[in-house]
Amino acid sequence: MTTETNKIPYKIYLEEHEMPKQWYNVRADMKNKPAPLANPGTGEPMTAEELEAVFCKELVKQELDDTTPYIDIPQEIQDFYKMYRPSPLVRAYCLEEKLQTPAKIYYKFEGNNTSGSHKLNSAIAQAYYAKEQGLKGVTTETGAGQWGTALSMACSYFGLDCNVYMVKVSYEQKPFRREVMRTYGAKVTPSPSETTAIGRKILEEHPGTTGSLGCAISEAVEAATSQEGYRYVLGSVLSQVLLHQSVVGLETKTALDKYNIKPDIIIGCAGGGSNLGGLISPFMGEKLRGENDYQFIAVEPASCPSLTRGKYAYDFCDTGKVCPLQKMYTLGSGFIPSPNHAGGLRYHGMSGIVSQLYADGLMEARAVEQTEVFAAAVEFARVEGILPAPESSHAIKVAIDEAKKCKETGEEKTIVFGLTGTGYFDMYAYESFNNGTMTDYIPTDADLAAGFASLPKIEK
Repeated sequence: MTTETNKIPYKIYLEEHEMPKQWYNVRADMKNKPAPLANPGTGEPMTAEELEAVFCKELVKQELDDTTPYIDIPQEIQDFYKMYRPSPLVRAYCLEEKLQTPAKIYYKFEGNNTSGSHKLNSAIAQAYYAKEQGLKGVTTETGAGQWGTALSMACSYFGLDCNVYMVKVSYEQKPFRREVMRTYGAKVTPSPSETTAIGRKILEEHPGTTGSLGCAISEAVEAATSQEGYRYVLGSVLSQVLLHQSVVGLETKTALDKYNIKPDIIIGCAGGGSNLGGLISPFMGEKLRGENDYQFIAVEPASCPSLTRGKYAYDFCDTGKVCPLQKMYTLGSGFIPSPNHAGGLRYHGMSGIVSQLYADGLMEARAVEQTEVFAAAVEFARVEGILPAPESSHAIKVAIDEAKKCKETGEEKTIVFGLTGTGYFDMYAYESFNNGTMTDYIPTDADLAAGFASLPKIEK
């Protein structure tokens, strides 16, 4: 074991007073701002009034603000954060030793709360603003179940109703995640379902479908807009969510700065973009301002490759085409991904912020297959003692790849990645891998063409 163990702790914790008091809005430092959300009927930018029919008023204000660099975190949210934050930045000494790499590997571990992931950072904020607005409840979608779990906890804390539409493949594969949500008072419905007009339409057009985040979003939006006193909240993709998740990156940077550590490579898994965007935001801000340079890598499943094989265009954020249009890297709202085990990454599009940064060449993206992802997850679990979520394991896979490159070249790079959550409710997936029955699926060009055919025609 390297003698550096005596210098850098295994886990770097911040003191309570070092926790962020403000969220960081990376859009303020972006020369090219993300394109505005567009009205699907007119193609014009969505107004605050139009968005407030679906989202909470204060969240709409945050969604549309691309000039304010720092936004105060309300004290009640700060107090809730203190229940489980700051989260540790961990030096992966054992993984380094196993790989025999000169690279230094750190991971920001967001699984030390009951929801098991980073999702609680935005869930509590969105529930707070819903309560402040005097709403009765909220509706949402969830893929792997981590966002639904986090929101059910937040709603329980504030006494709000919580209706969750869970992607059917995850609903069936993760019954215990479903039961955690129900324990916190949420109503959980497998999506697509017969409870909404959009759900029935999707089932008619795609009999036997295992669903997608796009499907679940459509149902949740319909449920919110058809009930008085409800609004829809989203766990990823939107700029407001990346804003809330900036606490992850801000804590990471403060922890690294305490020991004068400058990362070379920062890696995150990418589905809708919330954890990736939150982790990289303060570092990307430095890059945008010309203060420092970093290599950013977004890692997505090869079965749902929105960044690496998608088109940068305006598209619907949901399968039912009821949401605003967003300019993003997309496979088309009609694209239904294969029923793989990376439930939280099975989304056809990507955050507008992440998409713009990628389009501007400020970050790179890689697509990886699920068998190699789980091989990396098992290797990590056996030496670091944490069973990672399948989503997080995409970042682990590329972190290991980069560490192996350092071994070949002799470079002593510092690698930081986001370990977004634990995989203790993903045992069907691990069982499939351990039994050797897990397979890989990469969509053909013809598969993608069918999704691209659903792109709306809009000139913006």
